Amino acid sequence: MDAFFCWDKLNNLIGVLFISGCIAWHTFQARRGARPFIRRLPALGALDDAIGRAVEMGKPVLYIPGVADIDDAQTLASVSVLERVAEDVASYDMPLLVPNCCSVVMSMTQEVVRSAYAKAGHPEAFQSDYVRYLCDEQFGFAAGASGIMMRERPAAIFYIGNFLGEALILAENGNASGAIQVAGTATVSQLPFFVASCDYTLIGEELYAASAYLSQDPMQLGSLKGQDAVKAVIMFIIVFGTVLYSLGFTWVKDLLTP
Repeated sequence: MDAFFCWDKLNNLIGVLFISGCIAWHTFQARRGARPFIRRLPALGALDDAIGRAVEMGKPVLYIPGVADIDDAQTLASVSVLERVAEDVASYDMPLLVPNCCSVVMSMTQEVVRSAYAKAGHPEAFQSDYVRYLCDEQFGFAAGASGIMMRERPAAIFYIGNFLGEALILAENGNASGAIQVAGTATVSQLPFFVASCDYTLIGEELYAASAYLSQDPMQLGSLKGQDAVKAVIMFIIVFGTVLYSLGFTWVKDLLTP
């Protein structure tokens, strides 16, 4: 039996089963109709404010879904947020510009925006050049998107997704155009640039929380709440284990150490 199972790694197996079980249980509950509480983030309120400002000024809204392909988790979360933004913009019969860095992402975002205009009762308002492909090279894409900002002068700009070295270029050009800017990314190295240049920023996992909150997708809701439950248990174990270890009891440490 020892040749097929490493008993020293039993705690790892228990941890994986516990995490998987929490996520599966909350996903099951969400699919049954239970809607877990998710705190509304300040940046989500800024979405409506920014779109309202664009409507009042009669200017377009610019949405940039990052520079990663569709297999990136941040891009998938961005598409969920785009669906809500597109529905709000389409309901006011206003233009929504979505430049893309990847052709597959462009196809998906184009369908999302087209469906939003049709759902809002303005299918004729959608134009094919609203959603366009610019360049698959990040700085070439940044140059093209910056050009759109300078020409179209959008009143609201959303940066939601995976961004790399082009983040500061985009945010600074958007700031120079006078637009309200809302950003969201889980790329830690680019967060300081968005925080400094944008009005509101979804930091790290808040991007996925925003996606789940806006889409109300059971899979996303269950995954989010399951991970929160696991984090709460881990925090309790850390605090409880620290107290016991300080009192001379080492069994928690021994249990968690391979």
